[in-house]
Amino acid sequence: MRGVSRCFGATVALDNVDLTVQAGEVHALVGENGAGKSTLMKILSGAIRSDSGSIELDGTPYLPRSPIEGRRAGIGMIYQELSLVPHLTVEENIVLGVEPTAGGLVNRRAMRRIASSALARFDHPEIRPDVKAGDLTVGARQLVEIARCLAAGCRVIVLDEPTSSLSAQDVERLFSLIRELKSQGQSVIYISHFIEEVKTIADRLTVLRDGAVVDTRRVADVSVDDIVNMMVGRDVQDLFPRSSRSPGDVVLTLCGLAARSKPEFASLELRRGEVLGIAGLVGAGRTELLRAVFGLDPVVRGEIQCGAYAGPASPVRRWAQGAGMLSEDRKDEGLALNMSISDNTTLSRMRGFGPLGLVLPARQDRAVEHWIDRLNIRCRGPRQKVINLSGGNQQKIALARLLQHDVDILLLDEPTRGIDVASKAQIYEMIDALASGDAAQDRQPRAILMVSSYLPELLGVCDRIAVMCRGRLGPAHAVSDITKHDLMMEATGQSAA
Repeated sequence: MRGVSRCFGATVALDNVDLTVQAGEVHALVGENGAGKSTLMKILSGAIRSDSGSIELDGTPYLPRSPIEGRRAGIGMIYQELSLVPHLTVEENIVLGVEPTAGGLVNRRAMRRIASSALARFDHPEIRPDVKAGDLTVGARQLVEIARCLAAGCRVIVLDEPTSSLSAQDVERLFSLIRELKSQGQSVIYISHFIEEVKTIADRLTVLRDGAVVDTRRVADVSVDDIVNMMVGRDVQDLFPRSSRSPGDVVLTLCGLAARSKPEFASLELRRGEVLGIAGLVGAGRTELLRAVFGLDPVVRGEIQCGAYAGPASPVRRWAQGAGMLSEDRKDEGLALNMSISDNTTLSRMRGFGPLGLVLPARQDRAVEHWIDRLNIRCRGPRQKVINLSGGNQQKIALARLLQHDVDILLLDEPTRGIDVASKAQIYEMIDALASGDAAQDRQPRAILMVSSYLPELLGVCDRIAVMCRGRLGPAHAVSDITKHDLMMEATGQSAA
């Protein structure tokens, strides 16, 4: 790709970008949210057209007019925001657009064979070809996306944040698969905010900042600090800040909690002024635990006490009781993408923006501008539609809603999924401020229950960590008493931490 530029109105998304990827190479593309990584790859895949510049594929001019055309040419794109069709089965999604046919009809037997072969490379027998994609977890859907790309026989595979919802075991399986593809001469463009992943899997990297190339280097020649400095233009210090925290009264109690599918058994006590982490593998039931607590999934057994309120409740009641949830699936559950930043941020609490229950846009925007500034959300203003923002900025808006609602208990499901290093540092700082009581001088410390697949994040942010394995939640351990190895052993059921 040479001299590629693209503007969206007055916004310059890409400015004369060059990118060269060699055969049999894993090339990392890194940068903050909004740096232009996804836009560049959408041009490569045929999803959008560039304003200027040229592309060559195997030395031949290449100008795809659609993603299907790009895929047929050998470019496979797996987006950060999953693009499966939820009402179709896994096998139908895997061959979508390139269905095998016989006599003008879809060859179901060949379709099943292609899908089964692609899925077998992941060692996930629970992801069956005949299951509807919409019934899978986010992590499982991400694996189906990768299987779809492999089944199409793509020579250049673009992975946009492929591990954001994967467990450590699944990340290792993915890396083994990437190394296998590399040995076969295929090229992988790897977009990730996890710098240690880039150091582990990539051969070279290109850093984008504000739509322009900062540098292209061999990964072996740069340190993590070098990469971060190139990404943000400054050093990021104290990634996991920790102020003085004094856990107080118990504000959330679970006793033998069980939901329709998962969890099977969960007991815990969450105190004001602490961050309690939930670790575990994809499919262990961590997300389902938060959904049951917040009232999104029905409780079939056990007790929930939220503040002074006992028993299960609806999400509306949980908001009223001072509990708010941030979903890991911001696209389908966390945000109303076609609404503005202002409306999304204030959606759960619209009162106070005008007389007699009216909402005056000017007042609403003033309240939201505070969070735009506080969370460093890159946007044109409070009235911009959320769908036009990068994934990381969308995640910040989902968090801003909880802060605007002023909840006491924050249920955070993968709060830094798809967020760059600098933005992660801001989120960690905010979590620390909320737990320590420094977020506002007139407020008590908040209580935070946090699910994450990224173990260094849990160990760096949390005070205690409990591990969920096969639907059952183990006891919480002080962070000082547990290691990453201990967490993995307990998560895989090999030993008690």
